[in-house]
Amino acid sequence: MPCNTLTRRRLLQSTAAMAAVGISGLIPAQATSLLIGQPAPEATLIGLDGTRYATRDLIGQVVVLTFWATWCAPCRRELPALSAYAARHAADGLTVLGFSLDEPEQQKAVSAMARDMSFPVGFLTANSAPGYGRIWRMPANFTIDRAGKLADNAWDDQHEPGWTEERLTRVLDPLLKQR
Repeated sequence: MPCNTLTRRRLLQSTAAMAAVGISGLIPAQATSLLIGQPAPEATLIGLDGTRYATRDLIGQVVVLTFWATWCAPCRRELPALSAYAARHAADGLTVLGFSLDEPEQQKAVSAMARDMSFPVGFLTANSAPGYGRIWRMPANFTIDRAGKLADNAWDDQHEPGWTEERLTRVLDPLLKQR
């Protein structure tokens, strides 16, 4: 009898430990610290043409960080809408920075997709956007308001993580109207 109790207790303890690890493993630790209305972590994109774009230099603009890959079907669906919206609203102070999660060996494919985008694209590197956590699903988009504060967090929106025309209008239009 004591053996069964001990075995059951160990089983329950190990199950609880695995559940805790599993739950915390779903969302990167840094991502859970991203709070709407708080200063957005810095991010820097080195565009395919070598131009450097840093979010700290873009205060006063609404900035969208979009994380995508050429092999990501949902990304390929959302990028044309995001690109068209970015082109229409560039004069309103919108800047979009596109971080490709492809490997550098895929530069040809990334460059081919980037030709159709109205915003700069570059590769995500270890030091590009460390404060946004490990990008574990795509598309992942983060919006920074004109004051440099996080306005939209990809990790919070489980039901509608990608951009649609409706979501672009709902999330970005009010931010663009603020001066």
